Amino acid sequence: MKNVEYRLFAAALCLAAAPLASSSAEAGVTQQAKLSAAARLEPTKVLVLGSERRANAEQYAARQKLDAGSLKQAHAASGLIQCGRAHGAGQLTLANNVITTAAHVFFDERGAKRARSCQFVTEVDGKKRRIAVDMSSIVAGASKPYAVKAVNDWAVARLSQPLDDVKPYDLADQLAIEQTVEFVSRGHSDWRDAETMSFEACRLRAQTNQLKGGAREFAFDCGTGDGASGGAVLAGEPHMKLGAILVGWRSNDPSRIGPYSSTNYNFVVSVEGAFRQAVLSAAGREGAPATASAATVGDKAAEGDKAAESDNRRSAGHD
Repeated sequence: MKNVEYRLFAAALCLAAAPLASSSAEAGVTQQAKLSAAARLEPTKVLVLGSERRANAEQYAARQKLDAGSLKQAHAASGLIQCGRAHGAGQLTLANNVITTAAHVFFDERGAKRARSCQFVTEVDGKKRRIAVDMSSIVAGASKPYAVKAVNDWAVARLSQPLDDVKPYDLADQLAIEQTVEFVSRGHSDWRDAETMSFEACRLRAQTNQLKGGAREFAFDCGTGDGASGGAVLAGEPHMKLGAILVGWRSNDPSRIGPYSSTNYNFVVSVEGAFRQAVLSAAGREGAPATASAATVGDKAAEGDKAAESDNRRSAGHD
């Protein structure tokens, strides 16, 4: 099943069908929804802000005058997270057995795990690599991400074994408005095939939310596709450090593709606060105990954010 996006005023990548009242959508995993035709709103399959600018490795390398093989190798940390029939994006971060993604890639609308087992899938030297996720290691901004504001929608997990031949992304320094970033992700179900890695350079255009002392939400003008939730927003020079993850998009009119504006944008969540500490801990650096569970970090941290946007939706892409 195709992945679809919703979340913003209709925000991020989301379900294949959304209620007529919904004006926001989240980027994420696609999942089947049994809704009557009268209750459906056909969403745009991808929020492209203006002309299509996403490029595959060969196209992007040609634009940037880089070697395509080296570009693919440098970004092998970016992969898919497959949970049953749903998938989202994720990436190795700080260690070659630690992945970062959006919480709604692992958890559905009820707060239940999407599958008993999930796998991280990437490609190294043209060969697909598939490693199981240690489901007991998941630490999330909220184990019920749909019930809280999107700035809580992040997750960190460990793999059952390391990918020793893949270099993980380092963590970027603090992000800022108008900063140039690169969005690198697999999972765009609408674009070529979901496993094709896409590249695009764009800017962080506005800060749209923040947890006190924690992660921030930024609007940015890269294009996204359903199933790409959790993908890497890279910053620094060169753009090889993870600064944020894609979570969703918002639009007053999700049925149409339009230019970037304050009511039509994609958004990301920065790797700061508890999110950053969870990454450091999972990688064996500093921070909270590495054995923390999903509920420990997220649900308590999100207590003050129960007033989630009622029209926000986040979901995972279906294969």
